[in-house]
Parts: sequence; C-alpha cells; structure tokens
Amino acid sequence: MELTDWLLAPGERGNPSTRLDRRRPGGVSWSTGNKVRPLVHGAVYFAELLAAIRGQKAGDLLLFTDWRGDPDEPLDGPGSEIGTVLCEAAERGVIVKGLVWRSHLDRFQFSERENLHLGEEINAAGGECLLDMRVRPGGSHHQKFVVLRHPGRPERDVAFVGGIDLCHSRRDDATHHGDPLRQPFAAAYGPRPPWHDVQLAVHGPAVGDVEATFRERWEDPAPLSRSPLLRLRELMDREDTSADPMPPQLPDPEPCGTQAVQLLRTYPARIRGYDFAPDGERSIARSYQKVLRRARSLVYLEDQYLWSPHIAACFAEALAANPGLRLIAVIPFRPDQDGRVSMPMNLLGRISALNMLHRAGGDRVAAYGIENHAGTPVYVHAKVCVIDDVWASVGSDNLNRRSWTHDSELSCAVVDEAPDPREPRDPGGLGDGARGYARDLRLELAQEHLDRGDPEGLCDPEDAFRAFAESAAALDAWHDGGRRGPRPPGRLRAYRTPKLSRTTSALVTPLYRLVADPDGRPLSLRRAKSF
Repeated sequence: MELTDWLLAPGERGNPSTRLDRRRPGGVSWSTGNKVRPLVHGAVYFAELLAAIRGQKAGDLLLFTDWRGDPDEPLDGPGSEIGTVLCEAAERGVIVKGLVWRSHLDRFQFSERENLHLGEEINAAGGECLLDMRVRPGGSHHQKFVVLRHPGRPERDVAFVGGIDLCHSRRDDATHHGDPLRQPFAAAYGPRPPWHDVQLAVHGPAVGDVEATFRERWEDPAPLSRSPLLRLRELMDREDTSADPMPPQLPDPEPCGTQAVQLLRTYPARIRGYDFAPDGERSIARSYQKVLRRARSLVYLEDQYLWSPHIAACFAEALAANPGLRLIAVIPFRPDQDGRVSMPMNLLGRISALNMLHRAGGDRVAAYGIENHAGTPVYVHAKVCVIDDVWASVGSDNLNRRSWTHDSELSCAVVDEAPDPREPRDPGGLGDGARGYARDLRLELAQEHLDRGDPEGLCDPEDAFRAFAESAAALDAWHDGGRRGPRPPGRLRAYRTPKLSRTTSALVTPLYRLVADPDGRPLSLRRAKSF
C-alpha cells in the first residue's frame, strides 16, 4: 500500500504557506511511527486528560484550543473542574497557553460569557488564554485539541485531537445517561441529554504537527478581533491582547507505533488572511474528495450534521461509481441541539442530503440514530469517517459546508501501516487490505451500538451492514409494537426522514435556495464550486 494513495501530498493541501508540509525532509506532509488511540466518550477522554495534566511539572508545556470552555465542568469528580485543573497547572509552573473562540453574543446561545470566564481564571493563575475572533463573519474557531509536552520526558508527550469540547454536556460514557451539567438543549433529549463523541490520543511524531498548528495560530500577527467596539473596549480597559512569546518548539517525539497521521484543516479565506494560510485552507475537503475516489466496500460515518447537499455530492458520486460500495451513517435524530429557529433549515438540508445519497446508492445507504436503554435519543456529536477499513478520520469537522469552508477545523487522518491480522483479504479490491487501526475503530463503535461484547460477524463490510439493519429493525419493531416483552439488544433506530409541513416548506424552501446551505452562509460568500 502506498500512503500517497490515501494521504495528501504537499501540493494537494492547497496551502503552501503552512509550516506543516515543510517540517520533514523530502517534503513529506504526514508523520509515520505514531500510536493513536480512540477515546470514545467524553468521560473516557476527560479522565485521561486529567491524569496527563496532573502529571505535568514546572517547565512543561500545555497548549489548548476550544470552541467553548466551561470552567466549572468536572473532568472526573469534585476538585477536577477544568478551570481548577488548568489554573493549578499554571500555578506549579507549567507553561499554559490557550486559544478560545471569543464567540458571538450570548443572546444567540453561543459561548461568549463562558469562554471569557475561563480565560480570566487562567490568566489570573499565571497562564495565558486569548479570546480569538480571527474568523470570517458568522464563523467560529471550532478546533478542539490539547498538546502536552515534557522537556526531558518526551515519552509522556501527547496530543488530544477530536470533537470533544471542554464544556458542559460532554462528560458522558457508554451507558449514555448524560452529563449532570448540561448546556441548553432540545427537550427531545431529556433533562440530561445523552452525548456520543470521540477524541484521539496521539503519541509519536504527529504531536509536533499538532503543536505546530497551535503555534501558527498563536504567532499570527493579526489582531484578535477586527471589531471596532471590541478593540475600543480593550483600549479603555487597558487589556493586553498580544500573545507572549513561547519557548522554542522541542524536537518531535520518537516513533512509537505503526500509524501514519496527517493533519487536515479548514481555515476560511479572509481579507488580509491568516499569515499561515493567506488564502485559507481546505485540506479536510480535499482529503475526502481524494479518498472517496478509492472507496469500494464501506463508508462508515458518525456525524453531528450530514445536512449539506454540497458535501453529500462527494459521497453520492462514490456510490454511483462503485456498485459494491455501501454507506452507513449514524446521526442525531434531531439535527439541531437547542431548538433554535434554524431547525426547519437544518431539516431541509438533511432531507436534501439523504435524498441525494439514496438516489445514488439505493438500499446500499442506511442512516441510523441511536438511543440509550431507557429509549432516550442520544445526541451524536462525533465526527468520524472510516473508509474501507483503511483510512480513518476523527476531528472537529462535521459533514457540512461550514466545516469544509468557513470555520477553523482540525482533523487527524490515520492510515495504519500494519495490516489487520484478523482479516488479511482486501475489502476494497484495490490491493490495500484492511488496516488494524481503522478496523478497530469501526468495530469498537459498532459493538457499542449493537450491544455486542465481541466483533464476531462485523469484520466483513457486508455482514456489518446487514447486522446494523437487522438490529435497527428489531428495535423499531419493539417500539412500534408498544414496547411489549424484553427490549431487543442494540441501540440503533432507523432514521426516518422527517417531513416538513406544507406551510413550513413553503416558507423555508425559498430561503434555503437563496442561502443554498442550512448553515446560513450566503451565496455571495460561497461562489466557488470546488473545494
């Protein structure tokens, strides 16, 4: 297997200004020799993050970015609140640097107040947390990662990358009883909304790439905000919003595993753009377009949105071109979190995307929601894609146009150079063979959704597709029959495409066609047909 078949060459990234593709001899745009572990569920991630931070000492480095940070969110019980843990690290001499999205006004139910408070706590303890509004109008910094470096102890270096914010509602586990601290949420998910999410723990040379991504943003000379009101307030309050210099970057950790890791990003094109991405970067979109051309057997998705026809078209083309290709999508039953006025637009976008996929793939396409054993819907916040058990991506990016063009995003594409010893045959038919990491990730997620204790009968893509369908059919039948008798095993429910009322459709459809995307990005901002 050639890694160049599955990963982007430097010229394919579309951003010659980034340092990522200049960090290694020969211009290789990924690292090899990594050990990557999926951390499924916020409770698993938070416990590991807590142990890693508490193991740091004076002179170590802690870097983080976030979309939203709630300082009172416990990582693992009382005394482990995020704000407390980060402040304690700064107080014992750890170099703590953070970049948190400044956010829009709280009346739009974003995160302005929470992120401000987290930054104030860290700064008072001796760290430095900046509120970063260097985004397109209406956009956000959506990256979610933490980097821990240890001078003299590189074996402890780790980067956590994925879709889990350091905030309320995220600390759930496999039981899906929800986080006791919740953010405002749609009533359909109950008083403690169950939450499904994934983060990666990355060890090896790729840690240096994640750190380089942080440093590019930290060292960007552009002001943190272009808002005249915000800048005037900073002047009046005599706020110091400049980023202090960081110590030189340490050498990358030594190889310790078999996985190749490529960092994929989205940065929007801005007037007087980023120093490290003057014309933006769309390597997430470009990577999907490349690997989907190789898909032959199974595309497995878990995604918060899947509601843009522009994105669905990439998958539909692969389905139409390959009659043996199947697609499984695990998505939330309700596409928005908090029941805002965007709900009809979200539904119309999802209906459009799913209809496009079904037209291309027919019964080779299956979409599911998940519920806990009490029957409460689980909110799927994960951003996972596994293609042919070879290439796997986990990150902050959703399958919507906003994540592919407009917000800042970070994802890890992983290809294991070690074949999966359980299944030596080639599921994709291209001579690549299943890889251990990608298959393990898919099987871990499938076993949870199916309530299985082992992967028996799930390695083969056709068998897995059939197992999902049979499990969902059994649970749907139990619900439709009045929930009589024992509940069947499994948590999957077939996603039944909702129908908008005639009045709602008449009101929303013209606006949808004008905007052309349920994320609300006006056509004038998105003329380009190519990513």
